[in-house]
Amino acid sequence: MYNKMANTEERLQQLKAFDESKAGVKGLVDDGITKVPSIFMYKPEDPSAEDIPSFGNPTSQHQFSIPVVDLGDVLAGRPTKVIQDIRRAAESVGFFYVVNHGIPKRLLEEMLEATRGFHELPREVKAEYYTRDPMRKVKYFSSYNLYQSRFATWRDSMFCDMAPEPLDPQELPLVCRDITMEYSEKVQKLGVTLFELLSQALGLKPDHLFGLDCEKEHLIISHYYPPCPEPELTIGTAKHKDGTFITLLLQDHIGGLQVLHENQWIDVLPVPGALIVNFGTLMQIISNDKFKSINHRVVAKKEGPRVSVGCFFQPAPSDNPSRLYEPIKELTCKENPPIYRTITTKEYFTELYKNSINEVPVLKALKL
Repeated sequence: MYNKMANTEERLQQLKAFDESKAGVKGLVDDGITKVPSIFMYKPEDPSAEDIPSFGNPTSQHQFSIPVVDLGDVLAGRPTKVIQDIRRAAESVGFFYVVNHGIPKRLLEEMLEATRGFHELPREVKAEYYTRDPMRKVKYFSSYNLYQSRFATWRDSMFCDMAPEPLDPQELPLVCRDITMEYSEKVQKLGVTLFELLSQALGLKPDHLFGLDCEKEHLIISHYYPPCPEPELTIGTAKHKDGTFITLLLQDHIGGLQVLHENQWIDVLPVPGALIVNFGTLMQIISNDKFKSINHRVVAKKEGPRVSVGCFFQPAPSDNPSRLYEPIKELTCKENPPIYRTITTKEYFTELYKNSINEVPVLKALKL
């Protein structure tokens, strides 16, 4: 018992020292570490083959590929094909690439470069943004649940709350200010288009998901994954499902994102100019399991840094905490009853956070 308490206290001191440095994982790498510190050691609760971090193993691909949805077909007068493609991807995979989405390649490249630029600022400049204050609309940190999780993750993040309350551009670091505002505007418009198509893929009117505030709030979170000296010992982002309606992800050329398909980790390889769309658990709830949310992760790598930018469409807990979510009535019937209970926005995010800490699937906790 004494040894366990001593180890717990020692770990807490290590976590505090890391957190209070405000330098993130990049700071450790800049300091020249050659071993992964113990607080980053990744130990799955239920070790199995699919929990072993690895990337680029051709045997893991087993003839599976992520679907591609071409929004150019909408402009070409073929929306039915796009709706069918989205429906197939949503029902079977829960992930797809979207191409010809209307966001210029120049903007995608500049957004990645600006993200890299922020995370590579001098540590004393970045430290001004380092906080765990939930009320800050722009913040930089490492491992959002650092003190609650069994392991820290090998990445640094910048969080920007872009909507529904418009973000004052002056709150953003100068190095990424203008490009983040421009990217946010473009990705919001893309989100509106996707929600119209998703509504129709569910057999509903195009504006149905707008009535659920699906497009109302979006967060932009940029991740910076420094090169790791011992990538097999840690993880960039642990296995999880997003708590969103949908997430739009921009990733650079390094790779590392994987999805879990039939108990095998599949590499989601970078496709120049494409964005990745994945469905969150809230979409699975309101679609009554018609659309799937699947587990994914990011492995640590010796190559890097890897940079990604996620746009997370989800309800705003502070904007309307009593807003109710449940399986859409039009998608349920006597033969297909609701699978999940009705829950408020506030209750949903409380369950999501609690279950992520306990490593229990939130969908399981919310089933009737």
